Amino acid sequence: MPLPMNERIIVNLKNLAIEQMDHQVLGGVSLNITRGEFVYLIGRTGSGKSSLLKTLYGALPPGAGKGQVAGFDLAKLNRKTIPLLRRKLGIVFQDFNLLSDRTVEDNLRFVLEATNWKDEQKMRSRMSDVLEQVGLKGKEQKRPHQLSGGEQQRVVIARALLNKPELLIADEPTGNLDPETSDDILLLLRRLAQDNDTAVLLATHDYRIIENFPARIIRCINGRVMDDEGFKV
Repeated sequence: MPLPMNERIIVNLKNLAIEQMDHQVLGGVSLNITRGEFVYLIGRTGSGKSSLLKTLYGALPPGAGKGQVAGFDLAKLNRKTIPLLRRKLGIVFQDFNLLSDRTVEDNLRFVLEATNWKDEQKMRSRMSDVLEQVGLKGKEQKRPHQLSGGEQQRVVIARALLNKPELLIADEPTGNLDPETSDDILLLLRRLAQDNDTAVLLATHDYRIIENFPARIIRCINGRVMDDEGFKV
């Protein structure tokens, strides 16, 4: 049975101010993102994209206004609740940040153990599930240097999926990849949004993929956030 709309909303910002060192970067931010939705976040360097993402995952406290992510009130986050919020999120960066001296399996295991998984059988099952989802079954014992750039990013995405996130935040995930590999990663993220009913917010400078794979677009511009569903690039 489908969830009521209010339970499908993962990101709910109302007139939120986003600040860095007492300087307002974005003002009046009102934004909803729902489960299973795939959304692009675009804007020039310095437009506030990274500040918005940091606010969503609890690295930057919000200013005035209201904001909820995955059921957490952003204004009330503290040292104890930020890790709880992040367990409901998956975060993928441009730089892979994989542990170079560990296998793919051990990179995933590190995250599971850090988030208090204890049962070995359940851990193995979950690692197997996410590697299958990203098309890396059979690569468990490879180290990052033995993988292509696209495969390394797939490991990062698998790592982000381990705790079944409600929201996947991808910050320039194709920035270090060639166009063909970028397309593969983009298609993977869109499929994961649909198959897992996970919201995906993808920040990018790559207008080529936006043009080739249209979706809802949010723009940071002139200190505001504009929701341009019909925006043409």
